[in-house]
Amino acid sequence: MLDDLKIIHERDKSDALGVAEKQPAQLLQKFNVELKITHDIRSVVVAGMGGSGWPAWYLKSWPSLSVPFEVVSDYNLPDYVGSNTLVVVSSFSGNTEETLSTLDDAQKRKATIVVVTAGGKLIERAKNENIPYYQLPQGTQPRMSTFYFLAVYIDLLESLSLIKKGSTGELHSVSKWLDDQVKSWLPSVTTSKNIAKQLALDMVGKSVVIYAGSILAPVARKWKICINENAKHVAWWNQYPEFNHNEFIGWSSHPVDKPYCIVDLLSNLDHKRIQKRFEVTERMLSGKRPAAHNVHLNGDSPIKQILWTSVLGDFVSIYLAVLNNVDPTPVDLVEKFKLALDQ
Repeated sequence: MLDDLKIIHERDKSDALGVAEKQPAQLLQKFNVELKITHDIRSVVVAGMGGSGWPAWYLKSWPSLSVPFEVVSDYNLPDYVGSNTLVVVSSFSGNTEETLSTLDDAQKRKATIVVVTAGGKLIERAKNENIPYYQLPQGTQPRMSTFYFLAVYIDLLESLSLIKKGSTGELHSVSKWLDDQVKSWLPSVTTSKNIAKQLALDMVGKSVVIYAGSILAPVARKWKICINENAKHVAWWNQYPEFNHNEFIGWSSHPVDKPYCIVDLLSNLDHKRIQKRFEVTERMLSGKRPAAHNVHLNGDSPIKQILWTSVLGDFVSIYLAVLNNVDPTPVDLVEKFKLALDQ
């Protein structure tokens, strides 16, 4: 089925695959934002939900900040937030109620605030209240705008000297390399040569579990979210070494034949002990759970591996949506839920 382009186009009505293919270009997006930060920034909080928040987790793996950093997906900010905290209020739609609440909270605490959005109430408030803002291009789903968000965060943090100098240039330099890598996952590439299609086929009818080490943990989270939203399919994620201290035991009991598809995102840049944990885990759980699909990552740097795996996950989730006979783009149930909250 996944080699039938007619079926793919019929089910992928909004061309999510085309959006996924063009993602490397998002890394080149330029923003002309004038920042007048007067306080000494001693901590950074990114406040955002779903696809507007989790791209910030990538910053944990690359390029790493020089101050404490946290991602908040809630209505309120941590108690330590004050004038020396940079609060990045992030909502693609600009109408996310939790994120608007954190903006109120940040203002009460007199935090240093920067807004990231494509429009809505958030950009109106930024303009009316003289809050510096980064305006994202519209036309894509938040979960497919990950690299726009990343480009913003790198531009912002490098301008404030909170990450290493040259990070923006490094991000831009990966775009062409990644564009070439994506070609092997396109619909025109047959299943026998297309790892994205192969993984999607094995996920059909199963709950998906994605595991990664420290570097790829944020991307494992992205795979989980995109499989949920694109394929309308249950998935979860975890990371090593924490996995071996609890969830590891959960796989050890009956039934042996469990309806799961397990994906291990394996990085040769992870700590050597984490790499060994994957090997020992697979050996000790042999026969107690389905064998894991080992995805060995391309790229000789953390940022290359992060971005490569990120786009691969998008293709996998969209192909799974095609197999599930659902349109990968809309998330109607989420919109209905938001309306139900106000009834």
